[in-house]
Amino acid sequence: MFAYIARQAILSRDKELYAYELLFRDGEENCFPDIPPDEATSKILTDSHLDLGLEDISAGKPVFINFHQDTLLYRFPTSLDPKKVVIEVVETVKPTAELVQACKNIKELGYTLALDDHDFDPQWDVLLPYTDIIKVDIVECDEQTLLDNIGKYVDSKIKLVAEKIETIEDFEKYRDMGFDYFQGYFFARPEIIKQKKLPTSKLSLIELIGASSTIEFDLDKVKTIIERDVSLSYKLLRFINNPLVNKSNEISDLRHALNYLGQVEVKKFIALLALANLGDNKPVELIHLSLVRAKFCELIGQAKSLSNNPPTGFLLGLFSLLDALLDQPMQSIVEKLPIGENIKTALCGDESELRQYLSLIRAFEAGYWNGVANISKQLSLDLKMTQAFYNESLKWGIAMKQSVSG
Repeated sequence: MFAYIARQAILSRDKELYAYELLFRDGEENCFPDIPPDEATSKILTDSHLDLGLEDISAGKPVFINFHQDTLLYRFPTSLDPKKVVIEVVETVKPTAELVQACKNIKELGYTLALDDHDFDPQWDVLLPYTDIIKVDIVECDEQTLLDNIGKYVDSKIKLVAEKIETIEDFEKYRDMGFDYFQGYFFARPEIIKQKKLPTSKLSLIELIGASSTIEFDLDKVKTIIERDVSLSYKLLRFINNPLVNKSNEISDLRHALNYLGQVEVKKFIALLALANLGDNKPVELIHLSLVRAKFCELIGQAKSLSNNPPTGFLLGLFSLLDALLDQPMQSIVEKLPIGENIKTALCGDESELRQYLSLIRAFEAGYWNGVANISKQLSLDLKMTQAFYNESLKWGIAMKQSVSG
């Protein structure tokens, strides 16, 4: 059986990345699959599902994984590293004496335990002594029930995660209510309170993006621009010496770096650098999500024989969150962007094949598996191929984030 996997970020009160939740699709259940307990972590996560390890997915952060009742009772994979994994007890389990004992045993092994989609029903109280984290679906949980019960957990050893936080207003509301962590795409939504003018420095970056969206451009001119800014030169050299970009010899000369990369890769670097600077006051996870989308859309474009000069798929994914980075409507932003009309219309939501690239990566991000299957079929792409593209994009995004930030 082929299984999908995706991930969603969990952020702190300061909008810093705290962890990821892994979203599995195995059969009809979006949970950790029923497998023999003696299978090693590498086999579970590599051969069976990911072609990746936990580090490739999580960038060293904890990962939350949902577990079936049978897996908790009889098939718990103790080879999973307790320092890297949070065990999510899903709401469909039954809080029997047998399950309580299983949770006690798992806790004694050093694992962190979370109750998923908690509804504050007293039946779950028997698990609280072994619980570290409570996750609350703010859409499903009655607000009065939440207000009546949350007080006992604020400032306690149990941390609270608010799920399905999709707007800044929701984030602020539940942060003020006492929640510690937040899951949802609120950080990827623009905070449009009033029309803001872009500062001159950011307008210059947007003009620089124009060089990445033309078929030909002047490498010497780009070299001159980069040489004027020591930090740009440093970031270019760090980018070119990343093992995912350059597996051969270390490059320390700027002209050598530009010649080695070639036009297409220099265009990508300029776009990456511009994006990182445009989002200098935003959550790092927003930049990271943009990087993952860029690589994913590039890979889809390659599979669909889309020309890579200019790097259309890459730019589409990279700029797909500009409205959140700049707190402006996308329509207003693309009017200022010197990019191709096909990218502009796709970013603004017009139906096209390019728009389907974005719809596909968003389906992965949401764990919307029917959408993944349907859109892959519409694009005439094999499901295993699109999952492999997503996996590769996660790994690439982690490596590139360090190269273009800081």
